[in-house]
Amino acid sequence: MKRRPIHSDSSWLEALPETIALIRRDGVVLGGAGGRGTGLPVLAGDSVNVHVRTLWPGELAELAMRMLRRSLSSRTTIECECEIQGARLELRVTPQGPDKAICSVRAALQGIGSDGDAGSPSQSTGVERRGFVRRFKDAVANASLGGRPLALAVIHVDGLRSISSVMDTGIGDQVCSLALQRVSTRLADYTDTANWFMGQIGEDELAAVVCAAGRERVEAFVAAVCSALAEPIAIGNAAFELKPSAGVAILGQDANAPQALLDHARAAEVEARRSQNAPVFYSDTLKLRALSRLDTAEELRQAIAERQVRLRYKHRHDLVSGRMTAWVGYLAWHHPLRGEVRPAEFLGIAEATGLGVDLSRSVLDTLRRDCEALLRDTPASVRISFGALRHHVVNQRFVDEIRELVRSGLPAERLELRISERAYISRDAGAWKELADLGIQLVVDEFGRLVSSLESLARAPLHGLQLDHGWAARLGRDASADKVCRAVIAMARALDIVPIATGVDDESRRAALVQAGYAQGSGDLYIMSTGSAESRQVI
Repeated sequence: MKRRPIHSDSSWLEALPETIALIRRDGVVLGGAGGRGTGLPVLAGDSVNVHVRTLWPGELAELAMRMLRRSLSSRTTIECECEIQGARLELRVTPQGPDKAICSVRAALQGIGSDGDAGSPSQSTGVERRGFVRRFKDAVANASLGGRPLALAVIHVDGLRSISSVMDTGIGDQVCSLALQRVSTRLADYTDTANWFMGQIGEDELAAVVCAAGRERVEAFVAAVCSALAEPIAIGNAAFELKPSAGVAILGQDANAPQALLDHARAAEVEARRSQNAPVFYSDTLKLRALSRLDTAEELRQAIAERQVRLRYKHRHDLVSGRMTAWVGYLAWHHPLRGEVRPAEFLGIAEATGLGVDLSRSVLDTLRRDCEALLRDTPASVRISFGALRHHVVNQRFVDEIRELVRSGLPAERLELRISERAYISRDAGAWKELADLGIQLVVDEFGRLVSSLESLARAPLHGLQLDHGWAARLGRDASADKVCRAVIAMARALDIVPIATGVDDESRRAALVQAGYAQGSGDLYIMSTGSAESRQVI
């Protein structure tokens, strides 16, 4: 994503406790904001086009210039910790093209010192973003030698990656810093757990080492960390919300080596995200579940080869007139022994094991045979809707394969492609224009799980926008869902895009969706109104 220069004309930027500056290779500041928590001058409009040596202390300015040149030459982010005029500061430089970079300066967080025993009662607790891995390894070694309890929690913080990609890496870092500071403050006097420390191990991943005995104490501590992270982060007049999920592995019980302990905690965290439950402990159940998934992957590979995964079709209708608008195809796998396997049970496995493209291509091939039977007795305005899997959509051959499908006999004006929001924003808009020029109708599916670029939505030749089912399902029962639905529908209308809903299960739900502004939808209501032909799997 192309990043815009940072300006200081927003109150929430001015309130940043760290200094963020866009600096050219020659040291001239092109824009900046914040600085109230660093002891440095707050960057304002008069800081633009001024050399960094004029704004910052000489030692800091020279260090920033060296790091800037190194960052631009290596095209990587460079960071370090230094002491300037008695203050501990963290400096991070991120390249923004060939001749400028974003420099952020923040006060260093104080955590457990690098010396000493992480399991010792005299040790302090806290948060540290640097050097966590080494400290974690030392803590595991000391706990193993001393026979002391230790647990590792890996916490995925949903929202951090989106903030960094949509707004800026500096803003994402600032949100993370404030979240960690809150955890450190909130849990500084946590009396039920003797010792702990935390660190950041990924862009949206934190880790906490807890030196406490008993699953209940560890679980209560990790739950308290997640609770602190989940509270909105206010920066000026803006508020950012994060969604944490945590997995825990226990030393001696789940693993004895640091890397194995980390791997198991991450496996438990993935399960926490899947079940929306936090925290989840790594256990024999997770081990068995992992083996079960490997079995499912092998069975799925065979099912793809034998064409066992097909499409089951449902109607989509105009919510006001009741007119049918599309046959919407959904994946259906009928296992010879297990019966119907829900897509939620095998889609994630398919993508994780590299089977996503093969599965999507296999189902696309069945579409050729299905379309003749489906479209023969329906009006010319009714289309057949296919949702390609994400890895297939981003594959370089995807557009050519859709062209081949059209050449094989499926009229382009009868075809609709549903593209998930995640896949949609991963491809250049030129691909969507090529498909639209053929006459194919494009719908962004599962909208609302991520934050799409409004510019991409406005420029792409889209027909429809299908909001993620969770939002529409809570319409009328949840104030936040009402606001999101109204905003998305208003945006769709402004861009001449048809707002589409799923879960139209009864007349009252249809009426509520119409009142909200939805134009089309699918669900159980149309099963009841059209009989057994509504849900149809072509064999």
